[in-house]
Amino acid sequence: MAKPPTVYVLNGPNLNLLGVREPEIYGTDTLDDIAGALEDRGRELGLGIDMRQSNHEGHLIDWLHEAQAEGARAVILNAGAFTHTSVALHDAVKAISVPVIEVHLSNPQARESFRRRSFVAPVAQGTIAGFGALGYQLALDAAARL
Repeated sequence: MAKPPTVYVLNGPNLNLLGVREPEIYGTDTLDDIAGALEDRGRELGLGIDMRQSNHEGHLIDWLHEAQAEGARAVILNAGAFTHTSVALHDAVKAISVPVIEVHLSNPQARESFRRRSFVAPVAQGTIAGFGALGYQLALDAAARL
């Protein structure tokens, strides 16, 4: 039996603290809760999920390159604060042909002014923001249709 197409789900800094870090902004779901829901939805869609988190920018870049090398169907990327600071992530997303869907739990446009600029958005297939953990499932549904 053939392996299903894989969607990489890459999470940046501090997302390992979901569920306890500012739940009024980020919700009470943990990253494990989100992973479980994505795996369930992935099975329904015939997609494999490869969920990862790192507080280190270079890991995210390496994983984007890996997604390209492995022929991933898509990448769902919540770059956390690196969204607003990382030209290197911008360049990595731009360098690969795998579609990247940017996800944010909160709506950066409704927050501090420094969060309103994304270095990822200009090179991503699209952005989903402000829907909490549901945003990941919306991104997975979009990835299935690309």
